[in-house]
Amino acid sequence: MVRDLVTQRVKPVRACFLVGLPQSSWHDRAKPRQDDELRGRIRKRSEQHPRRGYRFIHALLVKEGSHINRKRVRRIWREEQLTIKKKPIRKIRTGNTIPMTAECPNHVWTYDFILDQTLGGTTLKILTLTDEFTRQSLAIRVAEAFTSMDVKAVLDEVIKERGAPNFLRSDNGSEFIARDLGIWLAVQEVTIRFIEPGKPWQNGFAESFHFRLREECLSQEVLYSAKHAGVLIEGWRAFYNTHRPHSSLAYQTPDAFSATWLAQSVSHPVPCG
Repeated sequence: MVRDLVTQRVKPVRACFLVGLPQSSWHDRAKPRQDDELRGRIRKRSEQHPRRGYRFIHALLVKEGSHINRKRVRRIWREEQLTIKKKPIRKIRTGNTIPMTAECPNHVWTYDFILDQTLGGTTLKILTLTDEFTRQSLAIRVAEAFTSMDVKAVLDEVIKERGAPNFLRSDNGSEFIARDLGIWLAVQEVTIRFIEPGKPWQNGFAESFHFRLREECLSQEVLYSAKHAGVLIEGWRAFYNTHRPHSSLAYQTPDAFSATWLAQSVSHPVPCG
């Protein structure tokens, strides 16, 4: 209102008096925010992670050493119109829970397959192995086909590196229910937990990991061969474990969460089922 009166040649002092606005408020002009550099960094991170929200980007910036308020990131995020549309979530019936909840590292591992294609149309089968407690990706292998012996070789490699899990969760795929693999796992003293047929939510950690793998890697890259896909996916796996904040871990990375938990368990041992 004061601005309108001033444009009609009323003196600012008189206009402020008529409207009841302190003169200091009229003379106090808002200074433009100097956040061009921050805006550029936020846009760059959103291009690198197109399916992630402002909380994820804020966690990345903090991890890089920036002391920045999350509300400021949210404001810039909205001003730059970077908000993504969430995909509808299919609701499932209540009472469908994931059996055998992991209580510590190496308590429950889960493995499963996800499919993709090369540019030439060749089907690729991708085996993923994840620790359900730490969310660490233990291994990802890519091939045009897998046998139970191939699966066994991957498990054997990881077990030699970090020890065997108490339980191993999977669906009822032919590669997982093979007799020779079951005998070998029994020798390793690993108990197998198969999900019920037609209930993929019972393997929810694998489903969640596959969603991130597809959204952040497979859908962003052109795959030319199984070998090429293996190199790209292994690079993403290293990023996922060591640099990617995980919302369910209070925006810690899986490796950082695992290291913190192990350090705390030394001074305060926690029983693990």
